[in-house]
Amino acid sequence: MMRDRRRWVVACLVVLALATTALAPRAAMQATVVLPLAEAATEWVETLDAGQRARAMRPFDDASRTDWHFVPKPQRKGVQLRDMTAAQERAALALLRASLSEAGYDKARDIMSLDGVLRIIEGSRAKNIRDPKRYFFTIYGTPAEGGTWALSIEGHHLSFNIVVRDGVVVDSTPQFLGANPAEVKTTFAGLPEAGHRVLGDEEALAFDLVRSLDAAQRDQAVLAAEAPREIRAAGEPQPALDPPAGIAHADLEPAQRDVLRELVETYACTMPEDVAAERLRLIESGAGGWDAVRFAWLGPLEPGIGHAYRIEGPSFSVEFVNNQPDAEGNPANHVHCVWRDRTGDFDLPVPAP
Repeated sequence: MMRDRRRWVVACLVVLALATTALAPRAAMQATVVLPLAEAATEWVETLDAGQRARAMRPFDDASRTDWHFVPKPQRKGVQLRDMTAAQERAALALLRASLSEAGYDKARDIMSLDGVLRIIEGSRAKNIRDPKRYFFTIYGTPAEGGTWALSIEGHHLSFNIVVRDGVVVDSTPQFLGANPAEVKTTFAGLPEAGHRVLGDEEALAFDLVRSLDAAQRDQAVLAAEAPREIRAAGEPQPALDPPAGIAHADLEPAQRDVLRELVETYACTMPEDVAAERLRLIESGAGGWDAVRFAWLGPLEPGIGHAYRIEGPSFSVEFVNNQPDAEGNPANHVHCVWRDRTGDFDLPVPAP
């Protein structure tokens, strides 16, 4: 599956290269993203009974819209897959598929299945919190053509938050994906096999980049000898706004720049093509373009030891941390990674300092 996903991501990058070269307008999202998304959301809502609909549908300005987290919380907003009928679950998964690219959907489903791995490994310690169907769907406002509404799909190691205003996707962050185990070590029937790495590209490309740096470049890129325990601003409504640090795109060699761009595009390609293209257009057209983007590494340069990286520019922030053991005790085998909007997640302005 990793090889098939990798082929799809490469195809996505080709499409994005064409789209960003033409600086595709946001209006293109109306037909290609928003209408299918609104239709899928409406079809799911229509399957719900009155009690479910009351939990699933909230006003657009409801305070819970910015309440997000990826930890295995005992209580969450919305309606979970576990409480849906088979028909409702099919409609919910169709909504998830409409929210993401093909590669993004595959990653999300793999991440859900890893909770099944955790449930077996942890046994009685897992209780009911490790469940591949403990993923919750919430809609803010009323999905409609040309309307303003939002969608949250969230559970352990997943958080997708999409905002539509006047028929255009104006924000799609926080976008969080995690994996425990990052690399599956033990095969259980019907679950991802040993060796599977759902976020393998996000890790391997970064190792390729940091290991390609010469001594002078590493002096710029490596910020700390130890990795942080967690991503910054986890669960907070807005991202950390520390000045971007690390080595600038302009200070990389051409081949290194290609790897950095591919890494950024791998995160962008979680979303549908036009949403991903808009993210890259904002990088291209922002002050300094790609040369304003910086790559920072934290921790050793070997796998199996806690490590992290950040990629930041004026419009976005990517963070990756692999510094926790998995459920079987294997070190640095538990990934958290996120794409955030430095101009404001949830299509809200960043508060003034």
